[in-house]
Amino acid sequence: MYLTRFRINTARTEARRLLGSPHFMHGAVNMAFPDAPPRDEHGPRVLWRLDHTPSGRPDLFIVSPSRPDLTHLVEQMGWPTLEEPGWSTFAYDEFLATLKQGDTWGFRLTANPVHHIRKPGSAKDAPTKRTAHLTPKHQLQWLLQRQRSAGFEVTRTPDARRLLPGHGDDPGDEYEVIVHNQVPYQFRKRDARSRSEVRFVSVTFDGRLRITDLDVFRRTLTQGLGKAKAYGCGLMTLAPLR
Repeated sequence: MYLTRFRINTARTEARRLLGSPHFMHGAVNMAFPDAPPRDEHGPRVLWRLDHTPSGRPDLFIVSPSRPDLTHLVEQMGWPTLEEPGWSTFAYDEFLATLKQGDTWGFRLTANPVHHIRKPGSAKDAPTKRTAHLTPKHQLQWLLQRQRSAGFEVTRTPDARRLLPGHGDDPGDEYEVIVHNQVPYQFRKRDARSRSEVRFVSVTFDGRLRITDLDVFRRTLTQGLGKAKAYGCGLMTLAPLR
């Protein structure tokens, strides 16, 4: 496994086009590999995410089973005349091997929190429709409902630091995580046989977690969490706690 960070030059027209379309960015990321990236739900896959640096410049992060070649992206949205390649790739397996059960880390996850609902008045056996969660409370609940099966737990805020006591099903600031940067997407996906419309909402979680099941957690880091993984969702990265 490899973790790659690519610096994006937003002054380039092609960069702005790719940044505005998860569909186009998905295609550009896939072109970094000579063979089609695997999409097996039970094995490592290509995941990517756009992050904004403190200066506001976006960076592209990619986790992949094989090493990518991003020369084409340098030409499209980098600095092609510089001597430096424009991206850095690290041996992710070496980092994954250092993780230990019970470790606590800072994390970032951009995800597509969804649930399945029926139209009001529908019969109990009527088909359900996948719908995005649109409030931070429900988006956080989506994450909390999946943390155990993903091999981690979001850490709780010490009582002395809590400012927003929860009530009902609203946890307030019980957990050390913030939900932000909600972005709705809508575009037409074209393939050889048909055209279909894709709609989803992405949000970003920043917080702290504790590893509870090491093997499962490593799978989460290499296979992603949630839906819309092809379009920049599902990639969780870790950072040492200060």
